[in-house]
Amino acid sequence: MTKIAFIGLGNMGSGMCANLCKAGHEVRAFDLNADAVKVAESNGAQAAATIAEAVSDADVIVSMLPAGKHVLSVYFGEDGVAAHATPGALFLDCSTIAVEDAREAASKAEAAG
Repeated sequence: MTKIAFIGLGNMGSGMCANLCKAGHEVRAFDLNADAVKVAESNGAQAAATIAEAVSDADVIVSMLPAGKHVLSVYFGEDGVAAHATPGALFLDCSTIAVEDAREAASKAEAAG
């Protein structure tokens, strides 16, 4: 089954993560809110203490974050997704963000490989 990292377990992300677990995927979940991670664990996800732990060996990285600045930081910050993801992993951001932020993220992801 597909190995999925899920980052952002808020109102939308929590349910999305739970559905991926129900579908039988191996999901590692990360959020700054420890209670949200506990909910993800109760739905079958493995807790990740860091972004690096969440994305290591993941085939797909899914994120559901509150704003474009969070997407850019999570993916391209010093210790972000791009620094730790397996080459060729699929980045799937589901956040509702400004078009400019989405284009910037896509450009940086393409450059990162």
